[in-house]
Amino acid sequence: MINVHYRIVEHEGGWAYKVEDVFSERYATHDEAREAAERAAAGQRRPGTTEDIEYQDEAGNWHEEVSQGKDRPETDVTG
Repeated sequence: MINVHYRIVEHEGGWAYKVEDVFSERYATHDEAREAAERAAAGQRRPGTTEDIEYQDEAGNWHEEVSQGKDRPETDVTG
């Protein structure tokens, strides 16, 4: 199972949440950033619908897969 980690960090004179190397928008307070991260994390866990997907990899090859709507990552928020 995939794990998505949201970290609350200081950013641009305020606070943001960060997933890997990507920052969210800036929030004025730590609490606002944490609340936003909690909402985003909950959205990641919410089941969706099963769909066929197509994507192109780094080598330019196309792939087709079935994305299971119930196959959701585990999430956590720290900081």
